[in-house]
Amino acid sequence: MIAHQFYDSSHFIHAQDISLSPETQKLLNQASKIYQKNFNGKTWYGRCIFLSWYCSIGDCTFCFRSTQHHKVQHAPDSKRSIGSALLEAFFCKIFNWRIEFLTGGYGMMPASELLEYIKNVSAVYGEKIWLNIGVIPPAQLELFRPYVKGICASMETLHPEIHKDVCPNKPIAPYDTMFSQLVGFKKSIAVIVGLGDTINDIQYLFDFIEKHQLDRITIYALKPVKGTPFTQGPSVDQYLEWIAHLRIRFPTLEIIAGTNLRRCEEVGYLMQAGANAITKFPATKQFGTKKAHLVTRYILDQRRVFTSNLTTLPEIDFYAEIDRLSIEEKYKQEMREKLHIYLKTFTNPVDKDSDLDDE
Repeated sequence: MIAHQFYDSSHFIHAQDISLSPETQKLLNQASKIYQKNFNGKTWYGRCIFLSWYCSIGDCTFCFRSTQHHKVQHAPDSKRSIGSALLEAFFCKIFNWRIEFLTGGYGMMPASELLEYIKNVSAVYGEKIWLNIGVIPPAQLELFRPYVKGICASMETLHPEIHKDVCPNKPIAPYDTMFSQLVGFKKSIAVIVGLGDTINDIQYLFDFIEKHQLDRITIYALKPVKGTPFTQGPSVDQYLEWIAHLRIRFPTLEIIAGTNLRRCEEVGYLMQAGANAITKFPATKQFGTKKAHLVTRYILDQRRVFTSNLTTLPEIDFYAEIDRLSIEEKYKQEMREKLHIYLKTFTNPVDKDSDLDDE
């Protein structure tokens, strides 16, 4: 049992004690050694940028998009403004957050409109980005190629029977075909621990990684959504053993591990399990809060070099930085109009226990 602690200018923050089984601790020790042998310790926060919360499939049983409340709230034509998405990319650049991927539900917008988001996000961020928008036809891949470095697929689970049950209208086969034909892009998938797979089922994941020679994997612990059949996520041990087994089996694979407010005390253990980075922490709403400091401290405690900034607002002229961007003036104006909302949140952090992620 390990209690993490760090001093935050006026008081101590004590994380909840987490008890791991001897078997899990043994796995972490093995995974940590393999990580240290193959990586330089640089660790970052990855930000998923959502373009729309609508999904034309909308029946994956674990997903918030499958709930009736969500379907009423987010109509087919609902999508965020380009200015809003560009501000997220802008802050990723400023705070050295990596863009995990640009994403949204199936059928959220035509390819020509999506291209406008993609090329401008890439321009603001200053490099090519990852894309996670489902199965992408070859013609669209060529359209996006100048601005996209990698394709991620939200596979959720590779267990064939469980996948049919939780994602009835999002089969594995089309993704399998897309990756088999993908040339000139990096490849990644996202999976969720807690949908019904046991640790013995991890072999399905191993097989997919090997077959397609994936460069990266993003792994999440299920966060149950009200209105879905799922009521609890995996235990700490269950989540960690998936990550550790991945690191042991694939020593050089880039592993991004998801966390959230309820699970952020596990971040140090995610590092021990061999994760390269974290994602899904609600960094905008939690910027500069106790939990943002806590996450940073946990990563540093594991002798990692945390390259991202979750805690300190730099002393720069944000409006001047926007002016310098190589994008159309109309998009700069959209960014300026929304900038004060973000800056108010960053400069007046409120520590809340709410677990509503802002990603």
